[in-house]
Amino acid sequence: MPIPPIKLEKAPSNSALYKELLIKADLSIDGIDIAPEASQALGRIKHQEQVHSGFEMDLETHVGREHPSGFYLPSGLKTSFRWSRRSRYSIVHEGGEFLLSRRGENLFPIRFFEQPKYYNLKSSDGIPLKNIATFVHDSNISVFYSNECNYKEKGEDCLFCNVNATKDTYAESEGIAWKTARQAAEAVQAAYAEGIADHVTITGGIISERREIEYYQDVAEAIQARLGVRDFNGTAVIAAPLDLTNIDRLKEVGYRTIALNIELWSKDMYAAICPGKARNSGGWDHWLKAIEYAARVFGFGKVRSNIVAGLEPKPYTLEGVQWFADHGVVCLPGAWCPNPGSGLEGHRTPEPAWHLDLAERAFRIQKKAGITFEQVHDASNNDLGLAKDIWKIEEGRPFLPYGGKPPQAQAVTEAPVA
Repeated sequence: MPIPPIKLEKAPSNSALYKELLIKADLSIDGIDIAPEASQALGRIKHQEQVHSGFEMDLETHVGREHPSGFYLPSGLKTSFRWSRRSRYSIVHEGGEFLLSRRGENLFPIRFFEQPKYYNLKSSDGIPLKNIATFVHDSNISVFYSNECNYKEKGEDCLFCNVNATKDTYAESEGIAWKTARQAAEAVQAAYAEGIADHVTITGGIISERREIEYYQDVAEAIQARLGVRDFNGTAVIAAPLDLTNIDRLKEVGYRTIALNIELWSKDMYAAICPGKARNSGGWDHWLKAIEYAARVFGFGKVRSNIVAGLEPKPYTLEGVQWFADHGVVCLPGAWCPNPGSGLEGHRTPEPAWHLDLAERAFRIQKKAGITFEQVHDASNNDLGLAKDIWKIEEGRPFLPYGGKPPQAQAVTEAPVA
């Protein structure tokens, strides 16, 4: 059915934030290159680097080549760095500034994400904390504990997912391995103590149900012991359990929120794109049953189920967002990136305006249902996506330009004399 037109509170053509947001959406699809002189200059400043804790989100793999995790646009919007040598966009370094360029035309200065202090620390068994917990901004960290998915063994990987391919590519160079409960707790303690985070998401590939639930319990108890608190503001991302009482167990052990990501609303496309989820964990119908159950256990606004936006027609996704909102479930459709190593590598995601329009519509649906920004924040770790930006813009929430710093050139130290 046709999608009715909508009116934005702030028309994109008249809003600096929306204009930048459209560029951000374009960057997430087209990717971005970095000029050699900019790469050299970047190597002389402290910045948050990429860590392949779960997925390769660049459009090309780059073993042995370090990339930044992302940067700030002038109005304070944050965007991930997704490398592509074929992109129209590039980062250049001129006159002491890092600049975003498109087809050779400089658009505006940018500033790279600052490196968290805990990235320089190691766990008690010698593992860099940055390889255990990734800082994903807006006071969130993410522990991707399992860098593989059991569906690989059956040839049933979700076609958009590259978690297994990422491990195969970077396991040796980056030491990708299972994160223990103690390692996770030490990383959370360090990030919380630094004052940059107050929310942790525990996530990973699909593993056996019993092993998954037991691990999440161990992690919760280890974090509580480290922090000396019961409520550590944690989100448990799990597969739909066949035994729904396992959801109760996660609430009882101290998780504030839970996530069961449906991925696609179209049941037929779900079966084709997510064969492992469709044939295991009870299938699509059971996932919805589990999500409804979780909403009753955890409460309104404390359950999340994401959809990979761009794999199915927009009306399907919006129907899903509406169903979730009606059940008090947060849904942040994230723009699909055809990741390298995934079954859909080389395909195309919809144009930027498509994703921006979807994110704006999803915001309106959830806002009308009574879901709040605070609930969206606590239930998600998608803080670099368009969905959270829309919430902030439409509610007049502040963006801190350049991470709270004035828009000036990022200091670059002189290259050492040979």
